[in-house]
Amino acid sequence: MNQLKIAVFHNLPSGGAKRALHGHLKFLKENNHIVDVFIPETANEKFIPLKDVSNKIIEFSVKPSFIRTKIYSIFDYVPAIFKEVSIDNVIQTEKIIAETINDADYDIVFVEQDQYTMSPAVLKYLKKPAVYYCQQPPRKEKIIDNINEVKRKDRLLEPLIQQYIKRVSEKEIERDFEFAKYADNILVNSYFSHESVLRQYGKNSHVSYLGVDNTIFKPLNIERKNFILSVGTCIPTKGYDFVIHSLSLVPENIRPKLLIVGNSSDELWVKYLYDLAEECDVDLDILSLISDDKLVKLYNEAKLVIYTPYLEPFGFVPLESMACGTPIVGVKEGGVKETIVHNKTGLLVQRDPNEIADAIVKLLTDDELWEQFSINSIAYIEAAWTLDSAGNRLLDNLKRVINK
Repeated sequence: MNQLKIAVFHNLPSGGAKRALHGHLKFLKENNHIVDVFIPETANEKFIPLKDVSNKIIEFSVKPSFIRTKIYSIFDYVPAIFKEVSIDNVIQTEKIIAETINDADYDIVFVEQDQYTMSPAVLKYLKKPAVYYCQQPPRKEKIIDNINEVKRKDRLLEPLIQQYIKRVSEKEIERDFEFAKYADNILVNSYFSHESVLRQYGKNSHVSYLGVDNTIFKPLNIERKNFILSVGTCIPTKGYDFVIHSLSLVPENIRPKLLIVGNSSDELWVKYLYDLAEECDVDLDILSLISDDKLVKLYNEAKLVIYTPYLEPFGFVPLESMACGTPIVGVKEGGVKETIVHNKTGLLVQRDPNEIADAIVKLLTDDELWEQFSINSIAYIEAAWTLDSAGNRLLDNLKRVINK
């Protein structure tokens, strides 16, 4: 088997999953495989577009919902739980996409997740061999429910809002489970995710680790500045409030500024974080939607990177940081403990503010240790975590499914 003809489906928002997909397709196209991308118009193609890493992109329209569109046009703020499109209309579009793929001569279909249903409806209607890359099942951990009080907008409406959220969430989980039943070949990004898939769906999966583009994320040999960096969507589950509390325990005379960079942000949560930082005497700045060039520059300027999301399935941030030669302090949870090598490329610690603070101080004050971690990190990425490494892992899995 030489050249593969691959149909790719996604309905992703901006974020790490889209970056991962771009990396996979870049490898496949550079290795002379045919890559055709099929998307509903709701897919985010502005963030890291796939045009240059695919042979063609075919976009399918989604029937608009008059009421939902009207609500979004009237109100400045609409809770994210209330979608701008009808999910039933998205499902109908994905059925049409599947039928289009079924009528073509593709060897295999590579399916990514759906921002509305998680497991996409396209799985139900595909008749060709397919591989579903499940970045994560719906998250039901208790920590997801522990949203800070500042998130609640109106006490009088709170019971109604909570009831609506509960009903929508239950429906989302029901849909996800229904469509996941049709996934016969599941890939995941970590052994932590493998266990999550087994618990959620009762299905086996194969781990196919992701990689980072180290032609972009690389050492720039520029001067380090007095700040630490944390990267990811500015929402409660990323643990930025925990980072602020931890940083407040670092002695004031060596306490660096905290810079948070995200692809998107929850405005209420951003305000809460700024207020918390002021209360904790932590100098904070939050940036959104910056270019890759700017992000790489920040990785190279930071004294270190701190990464403490709650039960993150994988997380690109450690890979990006290490590729730039920047040591990282991470929480010993989820997929994070599968990428950071403790006492070699960074420090893995318990979710305890004092332990995080001690780790920060250790790397800020021990230049020899910092330098060794930096050297180790670059070599570690080159050895196992490049796009080529990840691409070969994916290709092996695609061929395994085709040859069943």
